[in-house]
Amino acid sequence: MRVNVTVNGEDRQADHVWEGESLLYLLRERLGLPGSKNACEQGECGSCTVYLDGVPACACLVAAGQAEGREVRTVEGLAEGGALDPIQESFVECGAVQCGFCTPGLLVAAHDLIERNSAPGDAEIREALAGNLCRCTGYEKILDAVRLAAARKAEVAK
Repeated sequence: MRVNVTVNGEDRQADHVWEGESLLYLLRERLGLPGSKNACEQGECGSCTVYLDGVPACACLVAAGQAEGREVRTVEGLAEGGALDPIQESFVECGAVQCGFCTPGLLVAAHDLIERNSAPGDAEIREALAGNLCRCTGYEKILDAVRLAAARKAEVAK
């Protein structure tokens, strides 16, 4: 089957998509967007989180055919005009990136949180990131990065 999807604002098309193919496979292997990671393939780790019609979703759990005619925004799509999104900048500045496997999903989840709540407390940050597993950082630097990005967004909003 053919799948037509808007990815990061660009209309894309993939042919010969098989029935059981995931959105994650479509993004990584067919469309050349390796940012979202393939880790658990069970929706447990969050490393493949993307926006699907503006809502975070585990791309490994979405059939590629379900994306027909829909809008997907990946971690690559957070950056605009060659400039990193503030959450991406904060992750780098705070050292919240180690092996990088969990990073794409954490970035999308944190971006979504800050878009909904520009001044989240620690409990809200932890809740928003609860579906994302990291085995390297111990989470504190990730929390620092989200706090920093939120503070910067609040400052810009003033």
